[in-house]
Amino acid sequence: MDNKKLFNREKSFRYNGEDHLKLKKKPTAATDEHLSKSEIKARIENNILTLQDLQGKLYAQNRFGILVIFQGMDGSGKDSMIRHILSGVNPQGCEVTSFKVPTSIELNHDYLWRVHRHMPSRGIIGIFNRSYYEDVLVSRVHPQLILDAHIGNISKIKQVNDQFFEGRYQDIKFLEDYLTRNGFMVLKFSLHMSKDEQKNRFRRRIEMPDHNWKFSAADIKERQYWDDYVDAYEKAIKKTATKQNPWYIIPSDDKWYSRLCVSDIIDRRMKELPLKYPDLDAANKAQLENALDELEKN
Repeated sequence: MDNKKLFNREKSFRYNGEDHLKLKKKPTAATDEHLSKSEIKARIENNILTLQDLQGKLYAQNRFGILVIFQGMDGSGKDSMIRHILSGVNPQGCEVTSFKVPTSIELNHDYLWRVHRHMPSRGIIGIFNRSYYEDVLVSRVHPQLILDAHIGNISKIKQVNDQFFEGRYQDIKFLEDYLTRNGFMVLKFSLHMSKDEQKNRFRRRIEMPDHNWKFSAADIKERQYWDDYVDAYEKAIKKTATKQNPWYIIPSDDKWYSRLCVSDIIDRRMKELPLKYPDLDAANKAQLENALDELEKN
């Protein structure tokens, strides 16, 4: 029997803001499932095939859009996650955007400006590798970034306080509600990794020549703010999780297991939409029949 029928990953890892959240107590490794790597890979392949079918209907129907957000500490597996779970999706129906440090042009606009430019259109699965949540995560750990953005009357560190970020949490919730009302499903994944596992992954980046390109000294520097980041993530998830747009806190010490969870959840959620290939009316069907007759004659 497939354990997916017994263990509902979408339900188990969903956080909708109703319960108390203590991120440090959330598991970073699989605790309720005991699957071999071969079993996990086989199930991911099945999920990829399902996603391929769902994406084809999404694209052809052109009524709904999907926004998938990946957030996580440095080294949590965001890039490889995207590469693996989207391996079977038609590139024409998928867009991936990686949000880096804001450019000077982006800083001259409101902080959501650069996000609007990359929102998926109807029929498209849009993937955000990091997202607008960086503006309540990194900037919360490093409030000087807010001052450097020259935002209105914000000129002192003490103004970058809980009230300031409460406003941004509201901005984000309004944005996501707005997207949902307009036919876009928002799926938010926090890849939850332990500090020890991050250390192991950074070590591999340094010791393995073919992984050296992934290493950044800035990542090591940011490790000293680990607890601050955990606190920022906890606040952001608490304040922006809703029944309509929940967060999924994914155990990510094992990359393959995290890929299984995410691919399974995306499939489950997309199945909630009434996706189907468009039906042709009588006139269009007649046109197809005429075209087939013409084709047979030549």
